[in-house]
Amino acid sequence: MKIISNPLELKQYVKNKTRDSLGEQKSIGFVPTMGALHEGHISLIKKAKEQNDIVVVSIFVNPTQFLAGEDLDTYPKKDEADKKICEFSGVDVVFFPRAEDIYSEDEVSLLAPKVRGYVLEGTSRPGHFNGVLTVVMKLLHIVSPTRAYFGKKDAQQLHLIMLMVQQFFMDVEIVPVDTLRESDGLALSSRNVYLSPSQREEALKLSASLHLAHKMLRQNIFDANIITHKMRECLKPLEVEYVVVLNRDFELIEKVEIGNSVILVEAIVGKTRLLDNIWL
Repeated sequence: MKIISNPLELKQYVKNKTRDSLGEQKSIGFVPTMGALHEGHISLIKKAKEQNDIVVVSIFVNPTQFLAGEDLDTYPKKDEADKKICEFSGVDVVFFPRAEDIYSEDEVSLLAPKVRGYVLEGTSRPGHFNGVLTVVMKLLHIVSPTRAYFGKKDAQQLHLIMLMVQQFFMDVEIVPVDTLRESDGLALSSRNVYLSPSQREEALKLSASLHLAHKMLRQNIFDANIITHKMRECLKPLEVEYVVVLNRDFELIEKVEIGNSVILVEAIVGKTRLLDNIWL
């Protein structure tokens, strides 16, 4: 496994590796992460290995997506463990840059959509998705992957990245990967380490609310207002940021459309912001 920190070195290395001795083009699978790797990340790596000849994983805590007062300085870092996980998972290249390798003092700006980038998580974190899209754009240009893999748990992020790739006519396939959960139902997240035992119990209300929504759908209750109202009751007394039913274009809908809907929930447990959803 090769570890590279310099973006230009990585570009050249990948370019040299993508043609075999017969001149055939090799496919590249790319998994961008912020480190503190868990089974959810490993599932992305496995999918990338199944579908590509070469797998590149980036480990970079992106400062531009953190707002003032957020957890940039305390975000979980497990650099050596992450490298071992990548090695054991069969990753070919780990990209391990510093902030100064990615950003300069006078940056070109990339802005999230004025509507879809400032609703839901963007409401309480204005500008967050500017940083997300900027770093993903940079990483995709550095790696030039055939396919890039993102978890469905961060549904709004996934939607905006797919929108960016479409609108900028980028030559990469974005592959969504299903959310993995702990045995108790809690969606895997690097931020779960912030939760105390009692807070972890409270956090289970997110997955419980989605389970309730799924149960209501099996009972042929498709009205979005009824579903979200019952979910909010289930989430009490958590500080709920939003509970919404959207179609795959991230537009509010009045009734769940099986095959074209997502139910999303975000709540704060203690000081930790948690996301969860189900794709229908």
